[in-house]
Amino acid sequence: MLNRIPSFFREKCGVRAPSRSVSVTFVMMVCLMAGSAMAQGTASPYAFHNNLMPEPAHLEVGHGHFFLPAGLTATTDKFHNARLDNAIHRAMEQLKQQTGVEVSTTASHGTSGDAAFVVSVDGPGEAVQGVHENESYQLEVTPQGIHLHAATVVGAMWGLQTLLQLVQNDGTQYFLPAVRIQDQPLYPWRGLMIDCSRHFVPVNKIKQIIRGMAAVKLNVLHWHLSDDQGFRMQSKVFPLLTKDGSDGQFYTQAQAREIVAYARARGIRVVPEFDMPGHGSSWMVGYPQLASAKGPFHIQDRFGVFDPVMDPTRESTYRFLNKFIGEMVTIFPDAYFHIGGDENNGVEWSHNPRIQAFMKAHHLKDTGALQAYFNRRVLQILSKYHKHMIGWDEVLVPGLPKSVAIQSWRGYKSLAKAAREGHDGILSSGYYLDHMAPASAYYKVNPIPEGSTLTPTQRKRILGGEACMWSEYVDGKTIDSRIWPRAAAVAERLWSPQSVDNVNDMYRRLGVESVRLEALGLTQISQEDASLREMAGTQQIEPLRVLAETMEPVSWGERANYSSEHKITTHAPLDHWVDALRPDPPFRHRFEVMVNEYLNAPRVEKAKSLELTKMFVRWEDAEPGVLRLMDHSPLLAQAKARPGQLAQLGRVGLAALSYLSSGETAPAGWKAEQLKVIESTEAPVALTQFDMLEPLRKMVEAVPESDAGQTK
Repeated sequence: MLNRIPSFFREKCGVRAPSRSVSVTFVMMVCLMAGSAMAQGTASPYAFHNNLMPEPAHLEVGHGHFFLPAGLTATTDKFHNARLDNAIHRAMEQLKQQTGVEVSTTASHGTSGDAAFVVSVDGPGEAVQGVHENESYQLEVTPQGIHLHAATVVGAMWGLQTLLQLVQNDGTQYFLPAVRIQDQPLYPWRGLMIDCSRHFVPVNKIKQIIRGMAAVKLNVLHWHLSDDQGFRMQSKVFPLLTKDGSDGQFYTQAQAREIVAYARARGIRVVPEFDMPGHGSSWMVGYPQLASAKGPFHIQDRFGVFDPVMDPTRESTYRFLNKFIGEMVTIFPDAYFHIGGDENNGVEWSHNPRIQAFMKAHHLKDTGALQAYFNRRVLQILSKYHKHMIGWDEVLVPGLPKSVAIQSWRGYKSLAKAAREGHDGILSSGYYLDHMAPASAYYKVNPIPEGSTLTPTQRKRILGGEACMWSEYVDGKTIDSRIWPRAAAVAERLWSPQSVDNVNDMYRRLGVESVRLEALGLTQISQEDASLREMAGTQQIEPLRVLAETMEPVSWGERANYSSEHKITTHAPLDHWVDALRPDPPFRHRFEVMVNEYLNAPRVEKAKSLELTKMFVRWEDAEPGVLRLMDHSPLLAQAKARPGQLAQLGRVGLAALSYLSSGETAPAGWKAEQLKVIESTEAPVALTQFDMLEPLRKMVEAVPESDAGQTK
């Protein structure tokens, strides 16, 4: 019957004849919707569109707008130095690039006079940017011009980033809407941890990530430079650390200084992490005398927790660390120095009679107490170099000096315990980007959640949080898509008031921000298509795009289990289907919102019904094209079950739409059949999963069904 639907209706909708489970009445009704949908109201082209991310602390929308004129020049009327001048230059270059307006990229200095863009900065800020830096700024745009005021250069940098995000256009020219912004961060520590040990990340990619961090006001790059899989920082005092422990992939001291300077120029601190005493294999390849057991040692090419651990009972260990840390502090000026301190399994300490005798002689009851002894000794070294020690949860033991800061991967409960005991701390639990969770999950995590019983003094000890990008399954090619744009959601959570919590609006602005981030050289959007083209060996990948947008990588835990079972090593290329797909792809949330809006009034939401119809038909139509591409690509063929499943899901969606939009009742047992189809597609394939099953299941559940035995 469906093949007899007049071609007029199919052409009007731009879709082919749907599957047999869809009624003719429904198809004709949907096709006619295109001509009867209500016209959308048109807002003024000069109305303020809030695409700011993170949201400012206080925002007032004024009247009018300021057109960007050719020759616009930023004038500093108070303090200026090279750091501020360079920040203004970069901002104006970016403004010029994104608008095509020939603004001046060189700041002028002197009295403001009739200047249209005035930057007033009170002073330079701290000589070495620290956790107490004043980052506040005020930005006012009127039809007459722009005024940015900040107490420090760092505050001015954040104001310039907001200014760039304010730019709009009316279709013919660019302007800034009239606004008044008073802004400061909720937390002073807003970090991103990059692990460069498991997979090395090139210098240029680190710089691109820093540019992205600055765009969303993240201010700490936590640089994880050693682990069992590689030692990535050159030491001239101990050259075997990289000669034997890095497979030739490491940062020279000149490159590290370059990264530190590059970050500082953008308002970002760099905190190095060198894991000790555990996660120590790469230290011991070149310097086995550090170890608690006999070698030989090698760089680990698998992932997990390994036995090699530093010997905390030898004075030679601390002499070594004293020289090493003394060298590193000349490269990393930040007040904090991260020692890791996590996941020491204590095996080598427990099996070494000499170490056991030391523990007994020093009244250390267990390996945890021995690690606390090690931490105190390292703290003495760091204190000599005027550094604050920071470590993961495991360093928090009774008697730990209050000056040690805690980074928590275990969660708020552990962080609150540290704060009550007098320690500063930052939260990373809930912000692990490598876990592949959606941005909405990270967005709901607060370092100090509502209902916290911490006192005001204890709350001040929680400095903020850090998103973490562990690199077991990322490299320089794929890391952007694993960090961005989800890290921008974390950035907003750490900057904006907790009352800024609308997930749908966050996703709307996140989409805008992702495009802005790509303009800075990041590749989180373009990398997927590039990878698909590479695997398919052709530019004609439209069917693959349809499949890819409905899928995402499995969780970190699932991939870790797979890697363990199949003995995946650090040398395995990250060029598979799972590596091409983005976590939390834009389609996932868009589809969820679309379905929810449609289900609010399925017989009224005609435009949404039409949009969903076209989408489901695209799922069906993609199957033969994807299969043809998979037939010529072993890498794609790993997911060969998916195009057929997607076509099945498209038919489920069309059938549900048919019943919901027409008001017809499905026969008894229909829901169970459709839910069984959905359930059959839930299992991961090639380490990927469909991202749209729950909204589709919700549609099926919403269909009215006849009672068993009742005729239609």
